[in-house]
Amino acid sequence: MNNLNSNASRRNLLLGAGAAAAVAGVGLSLWRFEPKAVANVQSHPVWSQQFENPAGAVLSMGSFKGQPLLLNFWATWCPPCIEELPMINAFWRENAPNGHQVVALAIDQPSAVRRFLERQPLAFPVGLAGLEGTNLAKSLGNAAGGLPFTVFFNSNGSIWRQKMGQLTQADLDEWRRNSV
Repeated sequence: MNNLNSNASRRNLLLGAGAAAAVAGVGLSLWRFEPKAVANVQSHPVWSQQFENPAGAVLSMGSFKGQPLLLNFWATWCPPCIEELPMINAFWRENAPNGHQVVALAIDQPSAVRRFLERQPLAFPVGLAGLEGTNLAKSLGNAAGGLPFTVFFNSNGSIWRQKMGQLTQADLDEWRRNSV
C-alpha cells in the first residue's frame, strides 16, 4: 500500500512540474509574440516603401497616408492568413467608400501569390513584399516575425493597434469605430 502512495505522489509531482513548465512556456510565448511599440510612426520608412503588385504595377505606400489603413502581412502557405482574407476583403468592400483602406503585403514568392489570387481574387491592393517584408513587419512591431500580422493606422499615420495572429470581425469593427 505504501508503494502505491509513493507512485501516486511521484506521478502527481511530475504532473505538477509539467503543468508549471507548460504555463511558463505559454507565458514566454505570449510575451515574445506580443507586438512591440513603434516610435515616430509618421516618419516611419513604411510610408516611403514601394512594392510591385501582382500585375507588375508599383504600389506606393505613401499614397495610403492620410486615411485609416489596415496593413496586413500574409503568405499563401499560412492557413490563418488565407482564412482571414475573405473577411478582410468584405470589410474593405463595405468600408472603402468611408475612407478605410486595406493593403496586404505578401511575404511569399510572387508566382505563388499570383496563382493564389487567380483562385481567390482580392479587391484591395496587394503588394509583393517577399522576404524583405518580414523586416518591414518587424520594424512595425512584429518582433517574432510571425504571420499573419496586421497594423491598424489612423488617418494621421499613427498606429492605433497591432495584431499578431488571425483577425476577427470584432477586431475590424472596433478599428472602424475607433480609427480617426
